[in-house]
Amino acid sequence: MSSIQKFLLKFSIALLMAGSVQADGDPDRGAILANTCMGCHGIAGQRNGYPSYRVPKLGGQHAEYLVLGLAGYKNLGRAHPTMQAQAAGLNEQDMLDLAAYFVSHSDVKVESEASSPQIARGKAKAAVCSACHGDNGISETPNWPTLAGQHKDYLVQAMDQYRNGQRNDPVMAGQLINLSDDDIEDLAAFYAAQPGLFTASFEE
Repeated sequence: MSSIQKFLLKFSIALLMAGSVQADGDPDRGAILANTCMGCHGIAGQRNGYPSYRVPKLGGQHAEYLVLGLAGYKNLGRAHPTMQAQAAGLNEQDMLDLAAYFVSHSDVKVESEASSPQIARGKAKAAVCSACHGDNGISETPNWPTLAGQHKDYLVQAMDQYRNGQRNDPVMAGQLINLSDDDIEDLAAFYAAQPGLFTASFEE
């Protein structure tokens, strides 16, 4: 199967799943399952051990994308031993429920950061990304992730993994392969400065 065929298969699955996450996902059951997630994802600024970067904010993320992300770790399409181990025992309903739980926090508002030359450079470079991720990093297509408000260092880590093949996605790999480290830093700064994602916690 070619890279394009793999992408089309992934995209078709995503479209089939779109709309079913909120309909079939149980946020109450997801809250119980999320007990094992919150030790990292429920602590603001919590860092991955090695390499060191802040773990991603999940509050307010698209449910469909969260399911695709968990499936990616389960099928080893994303490289992270801890997440692969966490996802290995999840079935489709578990993923739907977890996604529904994190989406249930989507009413929290987050203020944007102040502007800077790096953010301005990132905004200019993000024009090519807007077709999928929206002008300010909030995608209107639920199987594409919201980037707005995500930790800068996590965005750098994720983009670098797409660029070097540790995350399997032909579209993202093609978009990032010719970008420099500075380009990635600028893009991450722009998206991190936008209001959007936040750290979900049981207290919210």
